[in-house]
Amino acid sequence: MTNPEHAAADHAATAADVGAGADARPQEPVPTRQARIEDLEDRWRRAMAELDNTRKRHAVELRRATAAERARVAAAWLPVLDNLELALAHADADQGSVLQGVRSIRDQAVQLLAALGYPRDDETGVPFDPSRHEVVAVVNDPETEPNTVVGVVRPGYGGSGHELRPAAVTVAGTRE
Repeated sequence: MTNPEHAAADHAATAADVGAGADARPQEPVPTRQARIEDLEDRWRRAMAELDNTRKRHAVELRRATAAERARVAAAWLPVLDNLELALAHADADQGSVLQGVRSIRDQAVQLLAALGYPRDDETGVPFDPSRHEVVAVVNDPETEPNTVVGVVRPGYGGSGHELRPAAVTVAGTRE
């Protein structure tokens, strides 16, 4: 049988559940809820300020890194410039030695570009590759396979995926 005290307690609990509506959670006291809202707003403001500070720090670090890289590349070119000035200072000397000096300076510049990740591309006799070559002329050469590079007008620099400049080439046309 049912104990009358338990029946009254069950009835009171059921009435409280129905009175609370669909949301049967206990209600927070208003001051506690307001304090939690203020705490969350404060945390949000602090997070936004930290994000803004991080953005500013990143911008400063990026400018610093860019300036350092530019200085490193410019310093790498200084020996080439020094050698050009030496060649110009001896321009009145034997033309053959000046020409040899200028060739050496060009080779030094080509080596520097290769060290920076931009090797020279001036091959002939290779198939035309639109990712490496820019066609400036098509020539009829019956002894060469069509679409083969037969001449380099201007060398290209770079490797796969990071071309500084494509090579300007002449290409063999179709045979007739």
